[in-house]
Amino acid sequence: MNRRIVILWLGVCVLTMAGSACAQMRGGLLERWRERQADATPAAPLPAGTRVIRDIAYGSNPNQRFDVYAPAQAHDAPVIFMVHGGGWRRGDKAMSNVVANKVAYWVPRGVVVISTNYRMLPDTHPLEQAQDVARALAVAQRRVSDWGGDPDRFVLMGHSAGAHMVSLLTAEPQLAREQGARPWRGTVSLDSASLDVVQTMNGRHFRLYDEAFGSNPADWLAASPLQQMHAAPAPFLAVCSSRRQDSCPQAHAFVGQVRSLGGRGEVLEEDLSHSEINKDLGAPSDYTTQVDAFLRSVF
Repeated sequence: MNRRIVILWLGVCVLTMAGSACAQMRGGLLERWRERQADATPAAPLPAGTRVIRDIAYGSNPNQRFDVYAPAQAHDAPVIFMVHGGGWRRGDKAMSNVVANKVAYWVPRGVVVISTNYRMLPDTHPLEQAQDVARALAVAQRRVSDWGGDPDRFVLMGHSAGAHMVSLLTAEPQLAREQGARPWRGTVSLDSASLDVVQTMNGRHFRLYDEAFGSNPADWLAASPLQQMHAAPAPFLAVCSSRRQDSCPQAHAFVGQVRSLGGRGEVLEEDLSHSEINKDLGAPSDYTTQVDAFLRSVF
């Protein structure tokens, strides 16, 4: 989606749609354009001494691969297991906005960062994608001691569609256990694409949600983190963009359910765009400091 197409769509929006609908479309189109610009950003230099192991297979499909970024002298180190976003149909584990600032901040502080890919739409739907993430997690836990990590000190982190997946696994950890994954210490959801899929699909939404979740309410329910949570999950931090209409209300509802079940849940509202919540995490800021404090409390 280039800048000229974005401007054309915005013109159509202003001429043909009601104010609130136009504003929602405008925000979504601009956000998607910014994300694609971020996708094209060249990778930043790695911190000195970072050990990188790329394309570790956890399945036969070329997309079933993950990368490892480890401190050179790591031993029993905590692990951030990162899942990229992209509307369940695009994105990559090595994109700069996914890993650059996170690796730059946490690897020098003694944390192993693992970034995974998964199979995508239209061939693989979100529930199966979450199962891919669980398979990747299981393989990473089995092998992480080779890279200086501790299999019992994992935290799941995901952005957008990736945040939906790690939230779903957290809400229903049986999905992860079935793929051989062990329990993890906590989860950080970076502006989830949806924590309540049922609510999302029953309201005004972008076409990408129809492509992801279809028209069957039973499928919405099966892939919805909020509806799949029936017991206290691992500690959960929901970062949400206060610039998005549904993000923070869904985050508060999800965390409210975590707490009602006796679990630990926190919401961190940030005045950042959807893409900035991902890209800027790890850059010097109070936002990074607060996420790091949560991680340290569960590692």
